[in-house]
Order: sequence, then C-alpha cells, then structure tokens
Amino acid sequence: MHPTDKAARIAGAVYLSMVVTGPFSLIYAPTRLIVSGNGAATANNILNHETLFRLWIIGDLWTHIIFICLGVTLYHLLNRVSKPWAVAMIGFVLVSAAVGFLNTLNNIAAFILFRGADFLNAFEQPQRNALGMFFLRLHSQGNFINEIFWGLWLFPFGLLVFRSGFLPRIIGAWLMINCFAWLVLSPIALFAPSYYDAAFRYAQPFLFGELAIMLWLLIKGAKVTSPAGATAQLKTA
Repeated sequence: MHPTDKAARIAGAVYLSMVVTGPFSLIYAPTRLIVSGNGAATANNILNHETLFRLWIIGDLWTHIIFICLGVTLYHLLNRVSKPWAVAMIGFVLVSAAVGFLNTLNNIAAFILFRGADFLNAFEQPQRNALGMFFLRLHSQGNFINEIFWGLWLFPFGLLVFRSGFLPRIIGAWLMINCFAWLVLSPIALFAPSYYDAAFRYAQPFLFGELAIMLWLLIKGAKVTSPAGATAQLKTA
C-alpha cells in the first residue's frame, strides 16, 4: 500500500471514531438528561443516572482528544500540498480542542452543584439546581461558540483536499461550503436561538461534507499514481 493511501485510510479511521463519541456527547446524553427550564428534574435525572453523566463528560474529553489526533493525521497526509494551509488547519483544530476542554468544566461544575458538598451548604437545593442549570446552559453556549472553529478548520482542509490531486476536488469544495455553514449557524445560535433549529435543518446538505470525506478516506483512500503508472500514462498520451 502506498504511504499516502495508508495515511488517508488511517485519517478516515480516526475520523470514524469521532462518529461514536461526538453524537453521544452532543445529542444522546443531553437529550436523555436535561429537562429544559426545569433544574429540579434535570438534577434528579443526573443524580439517578450518574454513570451516563460521567460518560458524557468523558465522551466530551475524548472527542477533543480524537479531534487533535485527526488534525495530526490530516497534517501528515496533506502538508506536502501546502504547508502554510496545513499549519492553519491544525491550528484551528488545536484552538477548537482547547475551547472544548475548557467548556467541559461547565458540566463538571454542574455535577458538583447537583450532588452537593460541605462547602455548598450555604446554598439551598433549589439554588444549587438553578446554578447547575446555569452551568449546563453555559456548556451548551460554549458548543455554539466552538461551532466557529468547527467551521474554520474546514476551509484550509477543504482547500488542501481540492488542491491535492489524490482526493476528489468536489469534496474539497464541499468542505469549504461546510465551513461557511458552521460560520452562519454559530451567530444564529448565539443571537437568534429561536431560528437555530430551522437553520440547522436547512444547513444539513452542506454539513454532510465531513461525512463525505470521512467515508472517502476510509473506503477509497488516496488515489496516488505510482511512478510506473505515470510513465505508462505518458506513453499512451
């Protein structure tokens, strides 16, 4: 197997692992545990399902670790196409991961408040529940802020794919469009949240760019022409 093709398939496998941790942390766990506008019900859910909440925290952390690993593998795959753009790509990945790690502290703070501790005796349970919901809301807002970086890293990534010659140019263009979709969704979530769900639904076709490149890397790899193949092509031309 050609080293570039091998690197592409490794990147696809790392990308695939985010499909397990990402949706669990972003969709499954929050919808199972959080009752919108009800701190007491949310606290009861979390205290009755502590394992699920702890897995949510761990899944959050591992998603960002995997994201860093993905950035490194893609840098290894694409830095020969354009090193400055590859550096920009991994730079945005690292910033996004840093924001994500810090944002996870909001969930940990909520957990401490819901469980209670000696130093929290000054607060009544309803107050702790309200503060816990506050930190859960901050975690949600942190994800919306991070959508900026979920988008920004895709522009250099898409450009590198477009220019690579061994990955489909159409997927590269799709990834760059995917970038702008996230950049539009983030401010909508922060400043016009009532429109976010509708905007997210309309943006779905653009957001599938990442799914397309993940499947291509995993299944097809990189179409690299061997020296012998290139020579044969020149002779037939």
